[in-house]
Amino acid sequence: MSSDVPPVARASRPQPAAQAHDEPPETRSPEETERLAGAARRHKLLDLAVCLGLILSTLAVYAQVGGFDFVNYDDNLYVYENAHVRAGLTPGSVKWALTAAVAGNWTPVTMLSHLLDVQLFGMSSGMHHLVNVVFHTLSAVLLFLLLRRATGGPALSAFVAFVFALHPLHVESVAWVSERKDVLSGFFWFLALYGYVRYTERPNSGRFLLVGAPFCLGLMSKPMIVTFPFTLLLLDIWPLRRAQWPKTVSEKLPLIALSAGASAMTYFVQKSAGAVTAIPLATRTANVFISYVTYIGQMLWPTRLAIYYPYPQSIQAWRAAAACAVILAVSALAAWAWRRRPYLAVGWLWFLGTLVPAIGLVQVGTQAHADRYMYIPMVGLLSMLAWGAADLVKKWPRTKPAIAAAAVVSCAACMALAWKQAAYWQNSETLFQHAIEVTQDNWLAEFDLGTYLNTMGRGADAIPHFKTALRIKPDDARVPDSLGASLASLGDCAAAVPYFEAAIRARPDLAKASYNLGYCLATSGDDAAAIPHFEAAIRAQPGFADAHFRLGMSLSRIPGRAPNAIREYQAVLRLTPDDAKAHAKLGELLASVGRIEEAIAHLEAAQRIHFDPAISKILAGLREGQR
Repeated sequence: MSSDVPPVARASRPQPAAQAHDEPPETRSPEETERLAGAARRHKLLDLAVCLGLILSTLAVYAQVGGFDFVNYDDNLYVYENAHVRAGLTPGSVKWALTAAVAGNWTPVTMLSHLLDVQLFGMSSGMHHLVNVVFHTLSAVLLFLLLRRATGGPALSAFVAFVFALHPLHVESVAWVSERKDVLSGFFWFLALYGYVRYTERPNSGRFLLVGAPFCLGLMSKPMIVTFPFTLLLLDIWPLRRAQWPKTVSEKLPLIALSAGASAMTYFVQKSAGAVTAIPLATRTANVFISYVTYIGQMLWPTRLAIYYPYPQSIQAWRAAAACAVILAVSALAAWAWRRRPYLAVGWLWFLGTLVPAIGLVQVGTQAHADRYMYIPMVGLLSMLAWGAADLVKKWPRTKPAIAAAAVVSCAACMALAWKQAAYWQNSETLFQHAIEVTQDNWLAEFDLGTYLNTMGRGADAIPHFKTALRIKPDDARVPDSLGASLASLGDCAAAVPYFEAAIRARPDLAKASYNLGYCLATSGDDAAAIPHFEAAIRAQPGFADAHFRLGMSLSRIPGRAPNAIREYQAVLRLTPDDAKAHAKLGELLASVGRIEEAIAHLEAAQRIHFDPAISKILAGLREGQR
């Protein structure tokens, strides 16, 4: 072994008490054999009790999500407005899940899990939420079991697992259906780690496969876990104490290759989807240091948590310098204590390293940081706290009752705070209203709250939120478009039109804004002015059925444009064959130009889909005329 490995890395790996006796079984007395068997049974019972405690306490916090709605931030993209997902498990939807990028992410295993949810539970939002809870609970149990097996410390492993299971920072990952990718990748992460601990006990290709397979599934659930091979190198140092350079690196080369491939693919997909945000390098670097310190603070004092933290328009140099100083100071402390307390360096590097994909060096999205990014990195900090406290007890035994009490109180406090935080996820209104209350200038929370209120028919309540979002972020075309839609829903098209025009100027390819402007003009009686906007919406979004329908209506009211209107209604029916209104309008128009047989066929189709007495009268008249 090379000389640069610290002495602790050469020490024997700690074993659970039940495995520590090296005396051959045939030389033990019956009394000694019975004593060891009793100790093994007690350890198993203790482990079982911890696992049951993790399950029950996690369910006590998260059972409430079984009655929660989907939220209108990404859940629409991943589930309730996604036609492929709503179809359930079909050959076409499975093929789509394996190849599609959703919201700038290629996550086929996650999308397959959503398909399975719909197949089993339909669109019952509560069941989709509870599946997240199941994966989070399993992850907490796996975390305890792998730490218990690797370190031989049941109490410390239990503390880490309980805080992981109950910490409010993890509520976002668990209570948000769209973050299935977080809890699913986390489950495979911990399963792969458990497989690695077993692999190191007796290395062979079969056991290594049980590391690589869940890692692959985890990458296809959420590629943030690309740092997995790096984490294994840390575990080789502590607690596994098997670091041998370069052997421990070379055995992980297949995993490193998987990580490299997943990283390249993720960057390509996100860049192609426009998810990579252009922010100056100096600003990004400053935000990286501030985010690291923010995450530490939120772990230690988890209050004022929100679904979205706006990226700062400017960052004070002193804040970035102070955050950098904190990071360097802790890093220096971990390096100084490397030989005597390797868990400090391992935990700290676990925290710093596993956050790298989401820390913002390559900025994806517009958030400054996010609670969900701490799902796996928190384990490193918790390990530093747990084994650091154990060292304090060794040095000052009288502190044991106080430290044990602090651990229990911490878990209880996390449980209470997580229960309260989870309650905010009941629906979009409670979620975004809370975000507005605990953050400043949160344009996204204002916008999404307004969108939800608009959807619920509360346009008057939505308007103030859209106006606030427009003040904060005037360059996002969706905001004036939505504000205009609220005004239009209240019958004030005159006030809505300037907002639609502003949205189109900011983003000419925003199909929804063009459609909304056309709709407002058409309902105001100006079909000639509306037609170009419906056509622009269709150019920007081919397959926009509503735009084809409204274009058909406007064309049908202009003399001599009936053939064009017929083509638009036919386009609607190619896209949505069961559209009763399109069948009815097309039938009426065909009848007006003398194509009676075709008209009757479409009107009959409309009646089969949705019976309308008015259509019956039209049909009766057409049939009477044929006699």
